[in-house]
Amino acid sequence: MLGNMSSIQVSIIIFVCIFGSALLGMWLSGVLPENHLNANTKDLVKLGVGLVGTMAAMLLGLLVASAKGSYDTRRAELTQLSANVVLLDRALAHYGPEAGEIRQMLKITTARMIDQIWSTNGGPLPSQAGGEVLFDRLQQLVPKSEEQRSIQAQAESIMMNTAQTRWLLFAQSGSAISTPFLVVVVFWLSMLFVSFGLFAPRNATAIATLLIAAISVAGALFLILELDHPFVGLIQIADTPLRNALLVLGN
Repeated sequence: MLGNMSSIQVSIIIFVCIFGSALLGMWLSGVLPENHLNANTKDLVKLGVGLVGTMAAMLLGLLVASAKGSYDTRRAELTQLSANVVLLDRALAHYGPEAGEIRQMLKITTARMIDQIWSTNGGPLPSQAGGEVLFDRLQQLVPKSEEQRSIQAQAESIMMNTAQTRWLLFAQSGSAISTPFLVVVVFWLSMLFVSFGLFAPRNATAIATLLIAAISVAGALFLILELDHPFVGLIQIADTPLRNALLVLGN
């Protein structure tokens, strides 16, 4: 996203650019000489606008695919993280009473992780101190049987996978949408609306139509920007998987 602006702020800027371009086109239609608005010119503008519209549609498709792919990836990682936390807790439960303190620490660490992820949009990096202490305490366990030794090894593997997923969430906390892509799309859309306004009749119905079209386009880009930041805003990934995992930890 552009700088530290929210999706709503960026969408408002996009709307102003697009609808302003339509009004600019209507203004130009009143000041340009008649020979600049004849049938031949209109046909040429239609050809150019068709080309620009096609390219804008392709680039919009890339933006949607990028944002949706990033959203789905993070949601899958969060689900996997929740499953790993529960699996780790059950492994420790089967280990025996010696792992009881570690299970309680796991519950506390998971609760903190939930607050950190949803308060910082997946970053900055959730504190690793709790995870490191858990891993150290797990290694300090002294197995009394072959079964406990096997469970300890499995728990260590699960904990490593959990830590890897947390780092992935951090690494993907940035924007998946390229700012130059977004700027180019907005520029092309603005040129389209200039052409719409250039040959539109100067009446309230035409202006209302262009206004609704501009709002629709800005709304579509708003949804793309929201998908790009899945832990905040209107289309955020629910914390339900981790919350559900938290309910069963330590039981």
